[in-house]
Parts: sequence; C-alpha cells; structure tokens
Amino acid sequence: MTLTNDTKSREIFTRKSLYWTTLKRLDNLSILKHATQRKVSRKMVEELVFDNTEERRRRRQNGVGWVEVIVGSMFSGKSEELIRRLNRARIARQKVQVFKPKIDKRYSVEEIASHSGMTHISKPVMTAEELLAQIDEDTEVVGIDEGQFFDKGIIEAANDLANSGKRVIVAGLDQDYMGKPFEPMPQLLSIAEFITKTHAICVKCGATANYSQRTFESDELVEVGASGKYEARCRKCFIPHSDKPTNHD
Repeated sequence: MTLTNDTKSREIFTRKSLYWTTLKRLDNLSILKHATQRKVSRKMVEELVFDNTEERRRRRQNGVGWVEVIVGSMFSGKSEELIRRLNRARIARQKVQVFKPKIDKRYSVEEIASHSGMTHISKPVMTAEELLAQIDEDTEVVGIDEGQFFDKGIIEAANDLANSGKRVIVAGLDQDYMGKPFEPMPQLLSIAEFITKTHAICVKCGATANYSQRTFESDELVEVGASGKYEARCRKCFIPHSDKPTNHD
C-alpha cells in the first residue's frame, strides 16, 4: 500500500514538473503570457501542454516557424483536420488567418468547409501573391485549404511565412483524377516539417481509399466538385480518368 502511494506521489510530482517545464518552453509563443493576461484556465493550458504532437509543433526555435501539410484523397478528412488544428490555435489565443482559392465555391464563398459540415471563416484569394499581401504582421498561424488549386508561388509563400516565424498549415489533394501527383502539393510536401496523410473508405469495397475517382467524363485537370462528381476508391477499385458512379442498389 505504501509503495502504491509513493508511486502515485512520484507520478504527481513528475506531471507537475513536466507542466511547468513545458510552460517555460512555450514562453516564446506567449501562451503563458496570454494565459495570464486573458485569464485562460489552468485546465486549458494543461490540454495544450500535454498534447505532445501539438506542443512539438507549437515550439518555435530561434524565431523560425514551420510548414505542416495535410494530404489525402477526397472525403478523407483533410479540411476537417485543418479546421481542428486552427480551432486549437484559436483556443491557445493565437492569431489565425485562413485562406482558400476563389475557384472553390462548393459549400461557401468565404468559409473553408469539410464534407462532414465543419466550417471555418476564410478569405478567398486568386494567387499566392494575393495571399501574402493579406497576411498581418502579428499573425501566428496561417491556414490554407485546397492547396492544389494554387499556383506554384504557394511554395515560396509557405517558405517565406515559415521563415518569418509563422506556423503554416496547408491541406490539399496529393493526387489528381489520373492518380498522378497533383502540383504544387508534392513540392509543398518536400519543404514541410510535418506531414499528415489522411485516408477515406472505398465506396465500392470498403477498403482504405487513397484515390479520388472522377465519375464523369472530362479531360480538364481542375474540375471542382464533391460527391456528385467524385468518390473515394482504393488502389484495386480506382480507374484512372473516370468511371461510372458506384451503385449499391
């Protein structure tokens, strides 16, 4: 019984030590400062501290930021994961700016949206240059959805933002309707410090889906659409170019 109590005491001491040590590490991000000035609860700060993945991403070294890229097929939860990270940054009282390409008007003009219905306010822009021009100096986190629809300038833009100390999170398709790399996402992957690969469920067989199956005829690389034009497919069921929609009736 004594041994158990001693063990618990050591665990509590270790956790408290980790708590204050991590807060010191997070000081460069002003999370502790915000927690004091804005009276953020201890519970909220603990949540930020003990999520190891988020804490690792949040630490800046020598004032330099980083790039995170979330890729996968359609219906794999890319935008949902992007929105989740943006919401956590806002909870941490970090200034967040979010952008999307003007070409994407599927669910909203001024919001990024997941297929599951999650949304986050954003600014529609035409080019990477326009995106950069709208960045505020005190912004800490920059979110970019549908990165595959941007011009190649988005690569330099992401690097410039990260080099200026900002956390850059980009979500987008890594493959096109032919199953080939969808530029400029492969180049963004090459410069990213953190990469997340999301997967969907194949609508034909239920296996892990890694492809976006086009279900209509078109030779255009960019054809914005959702469930009426695309569906998730696995390697075995995917047919490059196009295939008829899956019918389970």
